[in-house]
Amino acid sequence: MLRKYSNHRTQSDNVKLGALTAFSAGMVNVASVTVFFAFTSNITGYYAVFAQELSKGNWYQGAVVLLWILLFFMGSFLSNFVIVQGRGRWSQYISHAIPVILEFLSILFVGLYLDFFYSNSLQETEFLVAALLFAMGLQNGLTASISNSVVKTTHLTGLTTDLAILVSMFSKRQNRQNKALVDKFHLLLTIMTAYVIGGIFGGIGYLYLENGTFYLTCVILLVIALYDFYKLTRVKHLFDRRHKENCTA
Repeated sequence: MLRKYSNHRTQSDNVKLGALTAFSAGMVNVASVTVFFAFTSNITGYYAVFAQELSKGNWYQGAVVLLWILLFFMGSFLSNFVIVQGRGRWSQYISHAIPVILEFLSILFVGLYLDFFYSNSLQETEFLVAALLFAMGLQNGLTASISNSVVKTTHLTGLTTDLAILVSMFSKRQNRQNKALVDKFHLLLTIMTAYVIGGIFGGIGYLYLENGTFYLTCVILLVIALYDFYKLTRVKHLFDRRHKENCTA
């Protein structure tokens, strides 16, 4: 999922990455709506809220919303910055895994803060929403960067538009036999379904686990980060064993 970049990625790489990250984003979004009454996986609405607060002269609220937008921006910026600057310094896998680990730490911080320090004040809520928006910016920047913008998982506005366009294109028989279009349709449908299921899972999970829902999201992020580590370690082990067998033959 993480060790390949751009056009070297396969449909399977993108489907696995898209499904797992969309699932975690859906969980985070529903959990944050439940706890903070705020969306944290997208910022489209916050641009409108920012303009509305400014038009009312609510400068403090406008500044808070602007901070949330900037933190989502910073998350996306940091993901791509690490990937670009890491090229040639570390392995491609390490460069791609760092944003996932940072996202993991951000969401883990929110879960721990809620469990041990949260006193339900407005300032704390604004701060924790900011941390989750930063995490979602990291995720969206990573998936978009390494997949040539094919995989975006934290919001569904563009995805729903693309799906609608694809469905209309399938009204022509020749397009239904176009592998690239069919693959794109399957990928977008997988991301949309995973996001919704993740949201349902997050909502139900909060009823039983409460703040533990954020820890569960962290587990999914660890799976994403370590999946390719396991595969790379396995391939290296097989290569070393085959090399030893050839040397002793």
